[in-house]
Amino acid sequence: MPVDFPRPWLAHYEEGVSADIPAYGKPLFHFLDEAARRYPDRAAIRFQNTLITYRQLKRRAEQMAGKLRDMGVGDGDRVAVMLPNLPQTILIFWAILKAGGVVVMLNPLYMESELLTILNDARPRHMFLLDLLWPRVSVLRDRLPVETFCITDVGDSLSFPLNVLYRLKAWRGRQAPRIDYGPSVLRWKDVMGRSDPYVTNIATPDETPALLQYTGGTTGLPKGVPLTHGNLGSNALQVLEVIRDLRHERHSMVGLLPFFHVYGLCLGITLPAVLSATSLPLPRYVPQDVLHLINRHKPTIFPGAPSVYASLLQQKNLAKFDLKSIRLCISGSAPLSRELRRQFHALTGASLLEGYGLTEASPVTHLNPLIPEQQKDGSIGMPMPGTDAMIVAEDDMTPLPPHTVGELLIRGPQVMHGYWNRPEDTAATLRDGWLRTGDLASMDEDGFFYIVDRKKDLVLVGGYNVYPREVEEVVMEHEGVQEAVCIGLRDPLRGEVLKCYVVPRPQAAATLDKREIIAWCRSKLANYKVPRHVEFRQELPKSPIGKVLRRTLREEEERKAASRASRRAGSERAERSASPEADA
Repeated sequence: MPVDFPRPWLAHYEEGVSADIPAYGKPLFHFLDEAARRYPDRAAIRFQNTLITYRQLKRRAEQMAGKLRDMGVGDGDRVAVMLPNLPQTILIFWAILKAGGVVVMLNPLYMESELLTILNDARPRHMFLLDLLWPRVSVLRDRLPVETFCITDVGDSLSFPLNVLYRLKAWRGRQAPRIDYGPSVLRWKDVMGRSDPYVTNIATPDETPALLQYTGGTTGLPKGVPLTHGNLGSNALQVLEVIRDLRHERHSMVGLLPFFHVYGLCLGITLPAVLSATSLPLPRYVPQDVLHLINRHKPTIFPGAPSVYASLLQQKNLAKFDLKSIRLCISGSAPLSRELRRQFHALTGASLLEGYGLTEASPVTHLNPLIPEQQKDGSIGMPMPGTDAMIVAEDDMTPLPPHTVGELLIRGPQVMHGYWNRPEDTAATLRDGWLRTGDLASMDEDGFFYIVDRKKDLVLVGGYNVYPREVEEVVMEHEGVQEAVCIGLRDPLRGEVLKCYVVPRPQAAATLDKREIIAWCRSKLANYKVPRHVEFRQELPKSPIGKVLRRTLREEEERKAASRASRRAGSERAERSASPEADA
C-alpha cells in the first residue's frame, strides 16, 4: 500500500483552489439552517406558481420532522421516498434528516420486482410516494415492511388557483387513482399538519447515515450504499471549492437531474442549500419545458448529462429562447464530446464542466477546472480537493505510470464506509480505505484522468445504470427463451442503449418475435432498462468453459457500425461526384 505517491493534479488546480478541505463534521441539514439564517427571504424553491423561502423551508422541515417523530420515526430509521422532482421531495428530504431518519430514494420508474427487492432490503416502516404510483405499490402491501404510506400529488406543490385547476382536470380525466385513505394511508396534508418542531442531535456526522442509496453490482442485484452526513457534506464542499469563483454570487439552479439519483440529489438539493440558491425542480424532462423555464427564470447553473445538452441543441425553435443567463453546466453520467461542449458553450457562453463519480463516493470524485481553457477534451478532470486517486494493475496497489491503463481507485472523505448488510461486497470493493471503482482509466502527466472502459458490464442509458445480467434474468423468465445476453450499444441521444441477443427454445423459434420480448421486459422493468434492440440467434459465442463472450458480440457490433459508416461515406462521395456542381 503506497503511503506517498505522485499527485500531479495539485500543481494544476486553478489559482485559489485549496489542495485539501477539512472533512465535513456537521449534520447535512446545517447547510439549510445557514441558508435560512443568512437569506431567510430568498426563494429556496420556485415551482409553477409556488415560491418557498428558506425561512419557510426550514420551518416546514422541522414541523414535518416533529410529525415524523410522532409517527414513530426514530434515529437511524429508514424512510422511503418515491417521488419525481417536486417541492415535496426537497421538503421531505430535509424533514427526514432533521427527524434523525435515513432517506431511501426510490426511482418512480421501478416495477414491482424491483420495489420488492429494495424495500425488503432497506426495510423502511414509512414511505412517501406520488398518487399515480399507488396502484403499483398497493398490490405489494402484504409483501412489504412499510407500515404507513403518505401520498401526495402534483396539486400539493401548486398554489391557488392552479392546485384547484389541476385536481379538477385530473378528476375529469379520471387520471387520479382511487385511494382508500385511513390510519396507514395518509394524505400529504395529514403529515404537513401543525406539530411541534423537531431537530435531532447528530454527534458523529461522519458515522451517521443520511442516505441509503441503491446501486447495481456485478451481479445486477441492487446494493444499498449508506452515505453519511459527513460523506455528502464533504462532497458538497468539494464541488463548492472547484467552483469557488462563483460561490459568492446569487444563483438559481435547474433541478432537472432526478433527485432519486445521488448525482441529482447532490446537485439538485444539497448544493443549492450550500449556495443559498433557488432550486427550479422539473418533474420530468421535456426539452421545450426546460427551454421555457430557462427563458423565464434565468437560472445560472444547469447540471445535466450529455444526452440532455444534445437534445436541447436539436430543438428546431432553439433560437427563440435566451439561454445566456447560464454561467455553469456540470456534466456527468456519460462521456461528453468535444463538439457538444463547443456547441453548448457557443449557445450559452457557459463553462461546461465534465466530471466523474459513482454512488459509493457521494458521488463526485473528479471534475474539470472552471476555466474552459484549462479543461481537457475527453477527460473527466482532476480529483476533487481532498481526494486521492490512482491507477493500479489488477490486484496490485502499486500506482502505474502516466498514460498506462489500469483500474481507477479513489480515496477521500466522500467515500462510503461499506455496503448495507453486505460485508463480502464491502471487502471486495474497499481496500485499506481505497474504493475500487471497477472502471479502467489512465492519468496523464498533469493529473487529468480519462475513463477508458468499464471493468464491469455496466451500461449507461441516458445516465441511468443498467446492469445487463438483471435484464438477462428477466428475459430468461420468458417461457420461449432458452438463452439471453445483453450488451450496450452507443447511441447519439442516450449515450448507450441495450441490445439483447436471444436464443429461443425450439418450440418457440417460429413464433417468438422482437415485440414480444420488448413487451415482456417493459412489464417487468423500468423503461430505461428495456432493450431497444433484439436479435435472435441459434447460439451465442462462448468460451471453452461455456461463458458467453460479450466481447465477441461487441466487436461484431463495432464492425457493423464501421461498415455502415463506410457505406454512408461512399454514398455521399457518389452523390457529390454525380451532382451538377461537381461536373462544373
